[in-house]
Amino acid sequence: MFDRPVSRSIVTLIVGTTGAAALSLIGFPAAPLVGAALATTALAWGGMRLSLPNRLRDAGFLVIGVSLGSGFRSELLGQIGGWGLSLVVLCLSIYATVVTSRFVLMRWYGQDRETALLASAPGTLSLALSMAVSGRGDATAVLVLQCMRLLILSAVLPLGMVLLGVEAGSAGAAANRLEPLPLIGVLAVGALVSWFIAHRGFPAAYLLGGMLVSALSHVSGLVHGTPPAWLLFAGFCVTGSVMGVRFTGVKLADILRFLKASATSVGAAALISMGFAAVVAAVTGLPFGQVWVAYAPGGVEAMAAIGLALDFDGAYVALHHLCRIAFLMALIPWMARKQTRF
Repeated sequence: MFDRPVSRSIVTLIVGTTGAAALSLIGFPAAPLVGAALATTALAWGGMRLSLPNRLRDAGFLVIGVSLGSGFRSELLGQIGGWGLSLVVLCLSIYATVVTSRFVLMRWYGQDRETALLASAPGTLSLALSMAVSGRGDATAVLVLQCMRLLILSAVLPLGMVLLGVEAGSAGAAANRLEPLPLIGVLAVGALVSWFIAHRGFPAAYLLGGMLVSALSHVSGLVHGTPPAWLLFAGFCVTGSVMGVRFTGVKLADILRFLKASATSVGAAALISMGFAAVVAAVTGLPFGQVWVAYAPGGVEAMAAIGLALDFDGAYVALHHLCRIAFLMALIPWMARKQTRF
């Protein structure tokens, strides 16, 4: 019964929604995203074949993008110029995390130079896998290590903030909700723009397209407010479930084989990004939690969604993660060619 694509998709959504609801009930930070990710991942690790249609996945990313864009206001444009220092330090942080993570995987876990590099590039799964499949490194190791990186950060980062006493933001605390017609209009135009840029090879196209259209609509005063809570919950569930789907077909033995290596390399990268974030927060006066989420070495969709779920400034977080992806798209091929040594 569950071998049919439609049945697998229904099961995936049910499991993801159940996990999201369960963590929401106990008050876990970023519960819809983390709960859906953990529940579907557990099922995939148990051997269940999960799937989600690409259109549904893109719709989830589009909702997250529209929600992020609703954080842009005309008065915010004056602040963007002041984020220059933060963006420069972000690039330094990225390079430091990639080099450190690569060193850990090579020195302690026996990965070859190319596999370690591709597995250490945060948020560039498609690029890393395409390079690995073309003969640069071990494709299985890259896939498992990249997916584990995303899962570990998505689950641990929100909880780590609570344990460290980092307060959540209040960016969306008093936001109005978009009326149905403006919401449909923003989603429709966002989907069109996203489709256009996706066919031109842009990463995270549906998140980016939704954010751009929503941001322009809010800055220009055409619309006001955020998507309704139920729609945002659904977007988080889909985005979290996508993480579990990525483990479908991956052997449990491979996951266990790379579990310790992934946890160690991700832990090192997270601590380095936290250190850079602490410096920027101290210098700029920005909230530490907001900067840390913006610097966290994970996937752009998941990290942007976590920032949104924790009520941090969505514009700041999304801009930093999009800049991170652009920087990595240039950095990783360059490092692969140069084979930079420590």
